[in-house]
Parts: sequence; C-alpha cells; structure tokens
Amino acid sequence: MNAIHDLGGMDGWGAVEPEADEPPFHQRWEGRVLAMQRAMGYLGLWTIDQSRASIEAMDPRDYVTASYYAKWFAALEQRIRASGLIGDDEIAAGRSLRPGKAVDRILTPEVAATLKRGEFERPPQAPPRFAEGDRVRTRNLHPVTHTRLPRYARDKIGTIEANRGCHVYPDTVAIGAGEQPQWLYTVVFPARTLWGDDADPSIAVSIDAFEPYLEPA
Repeated sequence: MNAIHDLGGMDGWGAVEPEADEPPFHQRWEGRVLAMQRAMGYLGLWTIDQSRASIEAMDPRDYVTASYYAKWFAALEQRIRASGLIGDDEIAAGRSLRPGKAVDRILTPEVAATLKRGEFERPPQAPPRFAEGDRVRTRNLHPVTHTRLPRYARDKIGTIEANRGCHVYPDTVAIGAGEQPQWLYTVVFPARTLWGDDADPSIAVSIDAFEPYLEPA
C-alpha cells in the first residue's frame, strides 16, 4: 500500500528528535488504549498485520496529525466495527446500546501474566530460492493492500545477508487470504543504491524482505 505511513526516504519532514527520558505513556488514556489493544487482540478475531493495515488505511491528514496511540485507537475502532462487536450508532453514542456479542476468549489478569509474544515461523513449503551472498533485485511492487516492502527499497539491487527462516506472509494474512508462509531474508543495500550519489558511501541499509519481493539480479 502506497500510503502516508511509508515515510522512509521522504524529504521535508524535518529531523527525528528523540525525547530524553521519554515515559511509556504521555497521558493516562494511552495506557488504556494499549490495554484494550492487548485484550481485544487476545480474542483472535484479527491478526497483527490486519491491525497494521487498519492504521495504514487512515486518512493521510489524520495519520500525520495523530499521536502513536491515537493511531492504535483508530485502528482498534475500525477492527471491532468490522468484526461486528460494535455498531456505528454505539460509537456515536459513546456507550453500549444493546447486549454485547458473545466471545470465546476473555483476557483475565491471570491469563495476561502468562502471555508470550506471537510465534510466526512456519514449516517451509519449498526450499529457499536464495542463499547468503546472492545478489537480488527487489520487485517494483505497488499493491493497494498491505505490504512490508518499503517504498524506498523497491526496484533496487542488494545482497542477501541472511536467511531468517520461513514465516507467515503479511501481504496475504492482512487481507484474509491465509498465512501462505514465505522465506524471509535480510537484504543489505549500499546507501547510494537507495538515496543516490549524495548519500554517505560508508552507510549500508539492511531490511527484512520476503521471497515474493525478490528476483535474481
């Protein structure tokens, strides 16, 4: 998806200014959004990539003005609406207007204390096409749906740095088309390949790229 979220390599946004001693949350509501995101994610009604796609689908004007957790909240609202857990009238009213939809899983504090990070590695369906040291060209992809190949790294020649195993393919799982596991590689590019002759020649950039993004160079 070519949307405002894909800011890598875009000029005119100013320097990144890290906040010294930045707290986990700047306001109390941000912590509540994180808790809601974790609790609703536990239901298993959508995947992390579907959540990412919901953020990417935000209106560009809202995306550039919203804070980090405001984007999370907007995506969560979209996902629970799409899952039939809430109606537009209830969102407008700011409260429940009818009994809630029954769910199979409820995240309690006891269960939350045992949760672990999701596991996305899967058995391969075919041997890998590429090996460490192979030169590859990223495809010139411009899908209207979710992809993890950044815009600045499309149609560029790089070198396979490592094979990271076979994993759930975000591009298909985000649109409900199944996991379709794919090999994942770390690909390294000289900075000048990405940014042109004015880039620092001592810098290299590594990205993780799924096999369908790559072709032999």
